[in-house]
Amino acid sequence: MPEEKAIDVEKLLKNKLKSVSVGSLETAIGKVISELVGEEYKCTIGEVKYTLFSGADFHVKVELSYSNKE
Repeated sequence: MPEEKAIDVEKLLKNKLKSVSVGSLETAIGKVISELVGEEYKCTIGEVKYTLFSGADFHVKVELSYSNKE
């Protein structure tokens, strides 16, 4: 029988997501969507609510970018 690991409560309570900038998340999500679809997309993230156990809830809006980079 596999040995069960103890839950690290300190790790759960230290929400590392708080140290990630919303701008970085928007850029990264936009980049991934653009690569998947083959067209340039941008992402905007609404109000971020950090949860107690190292999570976050937020609204993500992804839309075609209309920038003139060509």
